[in-house]
Order: sequence, then C-alpha cells, then structure tokens
Amino acid sequence: MTLPLNHLSHVKGSTDRPLIEATIPAFLKEVCNRHGDRPACVFVEQGHRWSYNQLAEKVDGLAAGLLAMGVYKDDRVGIWAPNRSEWVLTQFATARIGAILVNINPSYKKDELAYALRTAGVSTLITAPGHRESDYLGMIRALAPEISQSSAGRLDCAALPALRRVIQLSENDEPGMLRFSDVLSKGSSANLARLDAITAGLSPHDAINIQFTSGTTGSPKGATLSHYNVINNGVSTARAMRLSPRDTLCIPVPLYHCFGMVLGVLAATAYGVKMVFPSEGFDAGATLKALQDEGCTGVHGVPTMFAGMLDHPEFDTFDLRNMRTGIMAGAPCPAPLMRRVMKQMNCDEITIAYGMTETSPVSFQTAPDDPVERRVNSVGRVQPHVEVRIVNKENEILPVGQEGEVQTRGYLVMKGYWGDPERTAEVLKDGWMHTGDLGTVDADGYAQITGRAGDMLIRGGENIYPAEVEAVLMTHPDIAQAQIFGIPDDRLGEEVAAWIIARQGVQIDPDSLREWCRERMARFKVPRHIRFDDDMPLTATGKPQKFRMREILQADMPSAS
Repeated sequence: MTLPLNHLSHVKGSTDRPLIEATIPAFLKEVCNRHGDRPACVFVEQGHRWSYNQLAEKVDGLAAGLLAMGVYKDDRVGIWAPNRSEWVLTQFATARIGAILVNINPSYKKDELAYALRTAGVSTLITAPGHRESDYLGMIRALAPEISQSSAGRLDCAALPALRRVIQLSENDEPGMLRFSDVLSKGSSANLARLDAITAGLSPHDAINIQFTSGTTGSPKGATLSHYNVINNGVSTARAMRLSPRDTLCIPVPLYHCFGMVLGVLAATAYGVKMVFPSEGFDAGATLKALQDEGCTGVHGVPTMFAGMLDHPEFDTFDLRNMRTGIMAGAPCPAPLMRRVMKQMNCDEITIAYGMTETSPVSFQTAPDDPVERRVNSVGRVQPHVEVRIVNKENEILPVGQEGEVQTRGYLVMKGYWGDPERTAEVLKDGWMHTGDLGTVDADGYAQITGRAGDMLIRGGENIYPAEVEAVLMTHPDIAQAQIFGIPDDRLGEEVAAWIIARQGVQIDPDSLREWCRERMARFKVPRHIRFDDDMPLTATGKPQKFRMREILQADMPSAS
C-alpha cells in the first residue's frame, strides 16, 4: 500500500523487494541460466525466431565484432532503424562492452539526424537502408559526402568529426560503409574471450543509453540512462503486469523509445517471456495477426494503436482468446477506449502507465487487481522504490487532491542530459525530477495526470515541443511569425496546429508548406491545421496567447487550411 504521507500529495513506493544491482549483460546471463531454451524473440517480418540462448550467442558475436572494429566502453553507438532484430542485438551488444547506445528516431530527417550525431558524439552509426518514405543512406551521404571516398570503417567527415564508421543492415555493398553481417563475422575467438572480463569491469551505474527527448528551447535533449535505471524499471513494470515465462508479449511500439526498449524488451526478458515484433512499423492488421498466430497474452501500445486495432475492418475475424495484459501509455488514455480494450480484446488485466524518458520511464502504473474504475480513470499508484510529490509554484507540497507539478525521485531518475549541465540543472534539483506535468494524487495514492505546465503536445504518443517546430518554420523565407500549439483530436489525442503570419505581400500555399516541412522534420511534427493571418492574439506585454489561437482555430475549423 502506498498512501500519501500526512494527507499531503507525497507518495512513496514499497521497498519490500530490493533493487537489482546488475549490468544488462549480467542480467541477460542470469535470464539465460533460468530460461535459456525458452523462446525469446520472434521478428515476424524478418522470419527470425531465437531462444534466449541463441539471442545471447548472437549478442556476443556482435559485441566481439564491434570490439574488433575498435568500439570500446563509453563510445557512443547510434542505432537508426525501425523494429528489426538487429535493433535488439545492438541494444544488448553495446551493453555487453559498456558502449553507450544512442537511440535515433526512425522518423528523423537529415538535420535532426545530424543534431543527434553531433550532440552525442556518435562514433559508430548502425542504420537501416531506409524506412517508409525515408532514404537513410541518402541522408547520410548528404551529411557526410566524404563517405563515398572513404575506406569502410575509416570515415573522416568535416561535418561529423566524431563519426568514424557506418554499419548498414542490407547485404548490398555501399561505398565507405560496413555490412552488419560482416561485423557479426568479425568477432574472433580472441575478442569473444575478452567479453567476460570487459563485462566484469562495468558498473550498474554506468551510462548505457542516450534517448533524445524534445526540448522547450527548440532542440532535443539527450536523456542519459544507466543499466540500473532501465533494468529496475523494466522489472517493476513486468511485476505490475504479473508477467511469467508462460506469457507472450507483442511489442508493436517503437524500440527507439523507452516504451519498446525498457517496458517491452527488458520487462519481457526479466521473466523469460517470449517477445513478438509484428512489423517494422506499426500496422494494425499485422499486429492483430501476430496476436493470433503467436498466441500472445499481452500487447503494448499507445492509445492510437489500440484504437487502430479495434477499428480494423477485420477485427472480429481474429482469435484473441489468449490475451490478458499489456500497457497502454505514451499519451492520455481515454476511459472508453480502455473499456473497449478490456472487453473486446480480452485484456482484462491491461494496465496504464505514466512516466517520461527522463525517469526510465515509468513512475506510476495500475495493477491488474485494481478496481476497474481506478484502472480506466487513473494512472495507478507509485512504483516500488519511487517517490513522487505534487507541488505548487513555490515548490510546496500540496494537500491530497490538489493539482500541481509532478516531481519524481528515486533510482529511475536519469543521470542527466548528455553534455548539457545547464539544462540538467533546470530539471534536476536535489534529486527531484521536475517533470513539467500537472497532476493530482488522491487519498488512496492513485494519480491522475491533468495537463502540462509547459506547452508540449502529444500526438499519437509522440512528444512535440512547439519551439522545435517553430524554429524550423522561421527558416522559411516567406514566414514572418509562427506559433505552434495542439488541437484536440479524437484519434491522435492532439494534432499539430500552426498560426502563421506571412511576410508582407506574400501568399503561402498550405500544402506546399507542409511538403516543405516534411523535408525538414519528422512527419508527426508537420502541422495538420494551418491558419494564415495578418496578426495574432497577444498579451498586454506582447506575448503570443496560444490558448486564444486554439479557441479561434477550433471555432473556425472549416476555414482552417
């Protein structure tokens, strides 16, 4: 039981079970000792099926191959790919040698990729050839034209001075790039023999992962997580779902995000659960087919994914009798949708979780035995070994039931933003992570997230900070001013809206502007609703009033472009 202390909105999770002091490779080894012959991974689209022992063997082969190429402890290794088997191998292989995995959003465009590579100082980039409409290799060549004249693994690029090698996942020969399969084959017996000694020298508190999360100042921040952070969060969420080796968990959420990497891979691994990856990118039909064909008992997803499955025209033809659990998170979870998932998908024990990348990610989660009303109308109670308080603007803890900022403390809080002590100090104070989210805690310890202190919007589970999109729009030669904000959307939770003042005497075609945006930012950030005007609502001090823009645009939606 986790009750507020002294009737204040201050909750502490149970400490009955000790936290795990282990590195990811030690964690995987222990899992193999207990569940080595059990199925570990099924990558439906690629046709790969591995047991936990086979997974560990492939991980060691990749780790040895990376060592042979000169990748060592604390080197940053970027992974830019959708949900493929190579992603999971890279996740475990980098941890095996103490290299730091840098997750790169598959939707990133050229400039976003360059920012991530430069900020993290990535020396090795593992990349898919492309995904959907994106040509990854073309973007890499545009950023590093020297690669076409370089020896594979010996890149010397003026724009990306840290980047030494690019490993691509196809079997094609690409000038200046290594093939992933060749790296796997480079792992000599001598390098394999070195792995255990290297692993023994790692600390659970070493940085092991950098995940970029959008920033209010207009540029993403690299949240840096340790073995200790992600292992214990994965284990806690697995326990909340009551996972066991009898379960099969479907993971259609992206691996580049904590949802897939921690709540999916590490949570499943903790209990020898079979993981099923239905497709490289989310596809409702492919996910439903995987749930049926693999006898899945659980599935993760953001609300739009669950809505997509439930509304699939052939939904009623799929056999989901084995389903029971999973996590719905990443965006506000509507109660009616939760009820449909529980009833129509047989997910009686589906859970809701709340957190953020900076907290590894989950701090609150519902439990299967919580009353139904609590499970559809709250984000549950605080996780074990986690402390949360709700405070006012003066940083005073508020009484139970009052809305304030959610602040989190405990093992799960990130080490900081990579290479950015100033922005780290803005959000991490005396061990407390200032989330910027608004919420309440009731007398029984159940939390509700009621809004955001800042103006971040969440579209289909993707965090979007307006300043980031505004910064791009202001580079358009015909735009004088631009403001970005969220408009409520039944399917995605929120949609991106833009209020734009064009330069004098200029007219901008909205479709052309959207196409211009798609070339410079991830598709989910591109404004769907655009209003062109000669001025905008301002405060007495001249600050844009986004709430008024939102009201005006909503009231006048038919005339919004």
